[in-house]
Formats: sequence, structure tokens, C-alpha cells
Amino acid sequence: MNELPPLSAPDLAALLASRLCHDIISPVGAVQSGLELLDEFPNDEESMGLVRKSTRSAVAKLQFARIAYGASGSTAAEIDLGDAEAVARGFMEFERAELTWNGTRAYVPKNIAKLILNLLLVANASVPRGPSVTIDLNSVGPDVDIVLTAQGQPLRVPARFVALLEGRDEEPVDAHGVQPYYALLLAQETGLDVQLRQEGDTAVFTVSGRLG
Repeated sequence: MNELPPLSAPDLAALLASRLCHDIISPVGAVQSGLELLDEFPNDEESMGLVRKSTRSAVAKLQFARIAYGASGSTAAEIDLGDAEAVARGFMEFERAELTWNGTRAYVPKNIAKLILNLLLVANASVPRGPSVTIDLNSVGPDVDIVLTAQGQPLRVPARFVALLEGRDEEPVDAHGVQPYYALLLAQETGLDVQLRQEGDTAVFTVSGRLG
């Protein structure tokens, strides 16, 4: 994995906040639309269904972001992978790809859990029509061996992620590109190596190395 372009802490925080707003504006807007319809047609089941589904989606995205981007409400140095799996499954419930999570529940350094979730976002974006994303946590410390496999057609690994991974991205990091940047930054901070292999309708993201 190549060196990432520099980005100040305030800029990183601002861009991640922008990305989070982008992620939740759609379900929150749908909740608003559903409530407006209920004002006109009280007790309308279709409108109520829209409000319920959109509310669950917004909550799932926020719970996911709380661990993937934030401190998850704690300054503790470790995160329970069971919590990471739970928010991952909640998030993927509203995506087209089906998530398979293989691995033993354990407490891991916070940035490892965040890295897994952020690579999940990249893998999921690679298969916008599904059908599957699989996470294999073969080893999570001190030796790390994590594999995420995205399968689907069309296979579209985000170009910004590939460019950053290969060290040929010269464009300023913006709100659209900050999430793949953050994923690779987490790997850099933990001293781990991220590799990508594409073949046919499959993209394999591997994380390996030894925690210091």
C-alpha cells in the first residue's frame, strides 16, 4: 500500500461529517415525506410503512457510523467485534448485497474494527446490485489476516479507492473520496497492508500484517 496524500485533522473531520450527512439525508428525507403524506391522509398504511422503513434505515446508518467513523461513545482502546458485526448487519439490511460474516467474537483494537467496517463500505460499493459481500476474520491479532470478498455484476470497485491504494491519486480529497481515504488511513495507522485483487465478477480485499 502506498503513502496517502496529507490531510489535516480539521479537514478530515469536516469531510467525514459531510459524508455522514450525505449518507443519512436520503432516509431522513423519506421520513419527512412520509409524515407529510400522513398529514394529508391520516392512517395511510403505505405512508406509515415508508416512515417505519426509512426510520430504521436512518438509525442503522447512524449506529454504523458511530463505530466506523466515531469513537463509539467510548475512549476505550478496544471494540467488541460482536458490536461491529451487529451494526454491519443492520446497515446491510438496507443494501442489495447479502452480508456473510465469518469470525470469532473478540475484542480488538478500535482501529481494526473501524477498518473492517470501512472496507465493508468499499466492498459494498463495488457491487451496487449485489449479490454478496463476505467478511472472513481469519486472524485479528497480533497477526492479522482479514479478507473481504465482493461478488456481483457489474463489479465496480470505487476508482478513488483504487487510485489511493496504488498511490496515483493526485486530486484533493473531497467528501466523495474521504471514506476510501479514511479506510486506507486506518490501515496506515495500524501498520497493516491492504491489497486488492479483481478477477471476473469478484473483488478480494485483504488486510494483513502484525499489530505493533
